[in-house]
Amino acid sequence: MNILHGKNIVLGITGGIAAYKTPELVRRLKDHGADVRVVMTEGAKAFITPLTLQAVSANSVSDSLLDTQAELAMGHIELAKWADFILIAPATADTIARITVGMANDLLTTVCLASAAKITVAPAMNQQMWHAPITQENVARLTERGINVWGPGQGEQACGDVGFGRMLEVDQLVELTCQHFLAQNTAQILKGQHWLITAGPTREAIDPVRYISNHSSGKMGFAIAKAAADAGATVTLVSGPVALVTPSNVNRINVISAENMHQQVMAHVKSTNVFIACAAVADYKIAEVAQQKIKKSNDNMQINLVKNPDIVADVAALADKPFTVGFAAETQDVEHYAKDKLTRKNLDLIAANNVAASNQGFNSDTNALTVFSHAKQFELPLASKQQIAQQLVALIAQQRDENQ
Repeated sequence: MNILHGKNIVLGITGGIAAYKTPELVRRLKDHGADVRVVMTEGAKAFITPLTLQAVSANSVSDSLLDTQAELAMGHIELAKWADFILIAPATADTIARITVGMANDLLTTVCLASAAKITVAPAMNQQMWHAPITQENVARLTERGINVWGPGQGEQACGDVGFGRMLEVDQLVELTCQHFLAQNTAQILKGQHWLITAGPTREAIDPVRYISNHSSGKMGFAIAKAAADAGATVTLVSGPVALVTPSNVNRINVISAENMHQQVMAHVKSTNVFIACAAVADYKIAEVAQQKIKKSNDNMQINLVKNPDIVADVAALADKPFTVGFAAETQDVEHYAKDKLTRKNLDLIAANNVAASNQGFNSDTNALTVFSHAKQFELPLASKQQIAQQLVALIAQQRDENQ
């Protein structure tokens, strides 16, 4: 089934060199069933011709707010109402700035202002322009208003610079568009299901005042819990120590150690349809916790560690196990370690991320995931953790249905 079947997508193209990729983007969106109409800015026409985009979209291309023939039927309002989704790719710094302040002095910004459709921008610009404080402020304001910001990617740029600013690749934009509509389709689609999710770090006591832990903030797990609850699931969230507000309609169970978390998970897993092990659980605990505070008396101190129970492996080993999703937060060889964990622990899916990468490590508000099943690979490019969570929940729901 074509995920985008019957969906009306307005593709806004602005004046960036990445505009040369847009005919392929149009073609791929149509391959997934979408009807695509293109709106170009004057700058975009310096990089790609309207005739090319008309040929691949099989629709006339709109490029002027003051087109007398189109405006006989109030063309900009007709486009705004027709759209189910507006994707601006590439989105230049100028276009992002003008959408941020609500300008409507060309056709594309007018359609955006007049439409109730979800708007998404795929930034494309020089790395210095992307990192400029005003651009970051504009992007933050768009995100606050519910506008998706997909990317940018990182790499070599047309100007010779290297860094963030590249438009995401066509495959990534098409995948994200499909995930957006999948996420829409999950509204109440999880009703009647119980999802059990772990989040945050664990703390392994050394003595009454010290412990071993990690940098996990719990933001990703909490975002997943919210997305699952919003989709209608009954959600139990087993959380290590974090300073986060419990999402609405989520039952939160607070724990401290890995053993605590293991006990709570095993107590609730029998009624679970989906288990997501998002917590950063300590692999080891102290063999003998000191009953009193350890004094600083020697230059060296040795602490004996023993393995903690493996929560996700124990769940996946159950005879009637739920659909089980693991996480792999790695700093190198991410794909290798993730696939090994997927197989070794008998998981259905594993979501892997490189926590050493910029803007997607611990405590970050953004993330990027590569999700592996035993047969497929899915890319969720850099976005806010809430957006990533919505895409991940939709993907899990889809994969679970295919496996049943």
